[in-house]
Amino acid sequence: MRADIRNTNSTGHTSRSGSLSAAQTEWRYQQQRGGMMGLPIHDPRQNQILAALPARDYARLVGELERVTLVPGTLLHAPGAPFEFAYFPTTAIVALILANDSGASAELAMTGKDGLVGIPLVLGGVSTRFAMTVQSGGEAWRLPAEVMCRERDRGGSLQRLSLCYAEALMTQMAHSIVCNRHHLVDRQLCRWLLSSLDLLPGNQVDVTQEVIAHMLGVRREAVTEAAGKLQAEGLIRYRRGHITVNDRAGLEARACECYRAVRAECDRLFEAQAASKCSSINCTLDTPRNSLMPRR
Repeated sequence: MRADIRNTNSTGHTSRSGSLSAAQTEWRYQQQRGGMMGLPIHDPRQNQILAALPARDYARLVGELERVTLVPGTLLHAPGAPFEFAYFPTTAIVALILANDSGASAELAMTGKDGLVGIPLVLGGVSTRFAMTVQSGGEAWRLPAEVMCRERDRGGSLQRLSLCYAEALMTQMAHSIVCNRHHLVDRQLCRWLLSSLDLLPGNQVDVTQEVIAHMLGVRREAVTEAAGKLQAEGLIRYRRGHITVNDRAGLEARACECYRAVRAECDRLFEAQAASKCSSINCTLDTPRNSLMPRR
């Protein structure tokens, strides 16, 4: 199913495309009960790529950005389809998933407020073999593909920041492959939860064990067993559809080295990009110095 997307244009008019399953309808109902739908329009600069743009570049692009609400569990981009938009999540997380001909699949990477969805546009492509599914519902800002390609051809700040994120994404994908192949499920689960928390407010991940099993490419029973171990150790509390992290430091100690390696590389890449930006403009612009994947 294509993602249900609620759009808000510059005049504040809202429209919606797609249809909702029962689970997605329940999610939207819970968001309305919690008051999320009544929040003011989010600032695009909650996304760290947009936040790192020089003021002049941001001012040129902000009128082209459109705020959208993404519903969890729906398909944002189908394999082989041309990209119509690049997405800059602020409170949503999008999973990059690869499936084989038999239907088996696994998550290769996740993108949230640290990056963008639509890297092939930055690299000169128009499509990808990967599926992109909304892992955690929330909001994003989208930019038409033709505008993204125009910015790529300009060779300016958005292109440089996007290429920096592309390298970080490749690092994440490489470690995901190694982790899923060689590490125990409970350590994989720790890595996955920590990576999700880095992109979300608070200490709760709203997800079912079935979805986690799909993302890790393992049996649901394996996730149930791993989650039970972590809960018995007091690291997490699990109730259907909700995982609360009680002891983040303990979870980090329990996680495999893949989580720390990806974080360190993302920090290095973003810091190098920030230093390059300051050097080129004599530090006259206010460059965010925080990590590409924000520390908690």
